[in-house]
Order: sequence, then C-alpha cells, then structure tokens
Amino acid sequence: MVPDKLLLTTPNPIEERLETLRELFPEAFTEGRLDLETFQKLLGMKVETGRERYGLSWAGKAEAIRAVQIPSRGTLRPKRDQSVDFDTTENVIIEGDNLEVLKLLQQAYHGKVKMIYIDPPYNTGNDFVYPDDFREGIRQYLRFTGQLSEDGVRLTTTPEEGGRIHSRWLSMMYPRLQLARSLLRDDGVIFVSIDDHELHNLRAIMDEIFGEENFLATILWQKKYAPSNDTTDFSYTHDYLLSYVKSRRFNELGKAVATLKRMERTEEQNRLYKNPDNDPRGPWMSDNYTCNKTSEQRPNLYYPIIHPKTGKEIWPSPTRVWAYSREVHERNVSENRVWWGLNQENETPRYKRFLSEVAGVVADTWWEHTDVGHTDEAKKEFKSLFGEDADAFDTPKPVRLLKRLLQLATEPDAGDIVLDFFAGSGTLGQAVLEMNQEDGGDRRFVLVQLPEPTPNPNYPTISSVTRGRVQKAAERIRSGDEKSAVQLLEPDGQDLGFRAFSLDTSNFKLWDGEAEDIQGALEGLVDNLVEGRSQEDVLFELLLKAGLPLSSKIREQEIHGQKVYSVAEGQLLVCLERPIRAETLRAMTALEPKPLQVVCLDVAFSGNDALKTNIVLEMRDRGIRFRTA
Repeated sequence: MVPDKLLLTTPNPIEERLETLRELFPEAFTEGRLDLETFQKLLGMKVETGRERYGLSWAGKAEAIRAVQIPSRGTLRPKRDQSVDFDTTENVIIEGDNLEVLKLLQQAYHGKVKMIYIDPPYNTGNDFVYPDDFREGIRQYLRFTGQLSEDGVRLTTTPEEGGRIHSRWLSMMYPRLQLARSLLRDDGVIFVSIDDHELHNLRAIMDEIFGEENFLATILWQKKYAPSNDTTDFSYTHDYLLSYVKSRRFNELGKAVATLKRMERTEEQNRLYKNPDNDPRGPWMSDNYTCNKTSEQRPNLYYPIIHPKTGKEIWPSPTRVWAYSREVHERNVSENRVWWGLNQENETPRYKRFLSEVAGVVADTWWEHTDVGHTDEAKKEFKSLFGEDADAFDTPKPVRLLKRLLQLATEPDAGDIVLDFFAGSGTLGQAVLEMNQEDGGDRRFVLVQLPEPTPNPNYPTISSVTRGRVQKAAERIRSGDEKSAVQLLEPDGQDLGFRAFSLDTSNFKLWDGEAEDIQGALEGLVDNLVEGRSQEDVLFELLLKAGLPLSSKIREQEIHGQKVYSVAEGQLLVCLERPIRAETLRAMTALEPKPLQVVCLDVAFSGNDALKTNIVLEMRDRGIRFRTA
C-alpha cells in the first residue's frame, strides 16, 4: 500500500475529458481510442461524410490546440519582498508567461472566477506580440527573461506581410482563451478589449471556444473625446469589448436569463416613467404584453383576452403569444396592471411596469467617455500615481471603464474573483481596490503579466509597473489622499495588499525522458528537490497542485519538534521535514478537525516502506487523503 503521488506537472485536459467520455460511453472506445463514428451514432447525430464545414482556420491552428494539452513543468514562487500584506491579503499578482500561468492555475481555480477582463495586444504591427515558440513552455519563458545561459529571445515588433501576422496572433490567443474559459464559473463573464485589426478574428475564435449562444454583446467604448485629423479616411474614436458568458441560462419560455446586473438608473431615465391615471403606486411605463413565440411553441399562452370596453375577443398576432398565462393575466387585471389607454381606446393591451419595482436599467452597448473615461483620462490617472516615471507604460485603460465592468459582472460581498492575464499597468487591480472601498465589497483579483522590458530604469519591466500601480493606488486610498477617487469606509477593514509570485521551473527534479545519461538522471531523482529553493517555495507549489488557491491562509505549527504548515484552516497539512517522524505523521492524522489532505516528501521516509504503508492505511481509515511529492 503506497500513498498517492502528487502530480508535479499540470494535468492534460484532453486526457481528463477522454476519461469522462470513457466513463459515459465505454462502447465508443476501441482498443483504447475514441471511435468518432460510433460516438456520433450513440448521440443520434448524423455522421458527416464531407470535409467542408463552416469555421475559422489558419496556419498553426492545430499546434495552438495542442499547446493547451502540453503539461506545464513550472511553478509559481512567492516573492515576499515584492508583496504587500503577504500573510493576510487575498489578492495575487503573478509575473510570467500567461499561457504557463493559466495552466498552473487550473487545479486551484477551475470554475471559480466570476469575471475575466483582458486587454491583449491588438496586433497592429507596432505592439508586443508573443513569439510562436512561447508555446513550447517554461524553457522558452526563462530564455526570454534571461534566466538561462542562452541568449534571450528578442520579440519582434516589425509589421509582417500577408496572413502570417494574423496566424501568429490567433495561435497566441487561442490556447489562452481556451484555458481561461475553464477557470470561469458557469455564470462567469469574460470581456476582451480589441480594435478593428482583429475584431473579426477574435469574434470567430471566441464563438468557437465559448459558443455562439453564449455571446452577450460587442460593446463600443468611446476612447477619444474628439476626432483627430492625422488619419487618411476615418478618425478612430472607439475600441470594442467583446463579452461572453461561460454558460447561458434560459427560463421555461426559452428566454435567456440575465447574466449581468443592471446599472443604477439616472434621473433622466426615471423621467420617462409617467402616471397618467394617477395610480397610487406611482409612475409607470407600459410594456409589450406579448412575447416572440408562436402558438405551436407555446399553446398555453395563445388564448383570447376580452377587451374591457368593446367586449371583443383579442388574440395575439399569429407569430406571437401573450407573455403571461391565463392565471397570471387574471391577476394582472385584478391588480390594475393591464393598460388599454386612458379611455380604453387601444386595441391591444400593454403591461404597467412601475418605477418602484424596477431595480435598474439594462446596460447598452455604446459607452461614452463621459461615463467611463477616455485614453487621456487614463494617462492622467497613471501619471498622477507615477509622476516622472509615467513613461514606463503608455497605453493604460481608465479606471472608470473597469469599474463599469465590475459593477455589471460582480457582487460586492460574494468574494468574487476577477482575473486579468494581460494585466499591463494593473488598472483592474486599482479598480477592484477602489470599488471595494466604495461599497464595502470583498472582490479579489488575480493579475498576470509578462516581464516585458520598459524604457524606465525604476520600473524595468511591465510586471514591475503592475505591482507598482496597485501598491501606489493602495497607499493613496490608505492615506486618504485627496487625489483618491474614493473615501475609506473602514480604514483598517479592507484588503489593500497583494501576494506577488513569479513563474519558474518546478521545485522538484522532474524525469527527463530525453536525457542522454539515463543512469545520472535516475541518481539525480533520489533527492528530488532542486537546490536553493526554500520551504515556502515548495509549499506553494504543493498547495496549488493540491487544488488550493494562492491566497490560502497559512499557519505554521510545531508537532513533535517538526514544522507543519496548516493551509486553508487545516484543509491541507504539509510537512517538509526530512526525515519525518512516525509520531509527527500520527499526530497529524489525529488532529481535529481532521485535514482533508496531508502531503509530505517521499524522500522523508528514507526507504521505510512499512511506515509509509501503515500511515496510508491509518489516514484512509480517517478519510484523509495522504500524498507524497
């Protein structure tokens, strides 16, 4: 009897999906492989014989899809010296290639993110584009950042001819969006900023990844408050935000249930509500009494209504039905909610919707700069924080724009997690801090940014700008600076910190199947910890691979003279001592409340297989999962 080995590379999502299919449709597998024709027949689907079909294709798409399947051999190392309130905060900023980072986040954050916002490279030929070989994984990332002895990768910003630049951009975006989707909750929403250069391609790949039925809207953001005359034909004054929900929900009428919250009503909008019949419930607005379904689709909603003045039977048009059942209609009549006109002169009814019953207004798709800010405002916000160092980043988004997204997609007091894996200057982080201060919320952010170089020696990488902005914004809020856009509700009650991490190779020596010296590689795995790594480095790799978030609270305790880490209120216990004592393991087994998982190093048993077997059995009897690394 041996303990489970903790998987030190990220799982292959394709293998997991195939295993799920194998459990549901075992007869669809022949000699261990999925038989697509049999699978389609089992689902009652018509087997397509032709090769032509609708979809977006480009050179490198197959490789981009395979990139998702390549396990990451990396880890995220904590950086206390770059963090703020490391031990108490629930916010996270990660420096590293976002493809690798998204893979590393899968186990801990799968289905937990409420909102994703990203502002990826627009692929104009003048901005940063990830190179093709970044999909090869952690080694290419380390070459790029100068952490390996080889020459660093130089990223091109030179415009290219033909379709290759589109292919490179699509190959960069596709696997990242696919991994991002799996992090979203079912009701989670993603917003992606883009301009005209790749809008059409982005819509196509997002339709493919998220499903056309989950498309919400294309939002137009007025990024400039005045046109410019330095262009040839048109002055570009807006950008786009594509929005999708992970999984749309529908009511019994087949109508989509609202995904986003409503916005607060303005006085101008409220003035549209009138009270021509002096209803004691106050101002109201009339609404359509029918819905867009046919009598064949909803026969119970197709019935006659008696006109109160003429006594005639009133039927919906042939292509529509009433929006309310007979029972609900009778209740509407008794409650004076059916409007036939002031003198009952209308031929069809309408529904009286009272202002007092309307929670808010549905957001429209045209966002003016007066409501959500513009690019000049964004640059002024950045300069007010960085002063003479404002040249470190030149394309920030306005904080008000990100606040609008947070208002629509998150709840203030539900602990919603928001993610930006093209974090740039960290505007989303600042927006979260300010929103939480305004409404007492507890939203949390995870920001990911590549250490792309900047021209500023004080902030040499964009990831240092990300951390710097969030820290400066927090300091401004904490100090009550008059330049701050918000006032503190409780000066000591809000989370204004972040844990900083950086992408690196695993803390464990992993088997290299391509090594020339097989014997040497085997001997190197006897003690499988990489030299120079701290216990905290190892701890965070283990908790992430055990499925716990990077913000988990950690408490050190001593058991029989050995250090034990209690993670997430004791859900996970980790002991990295070598050798580990039997009494330490048994004391961990007997703790109350009992842990869900216990992890220690395999080498800590020093070959004592009998002890290992006994501990596995004892923990299994208590319902504890025991694993080694």
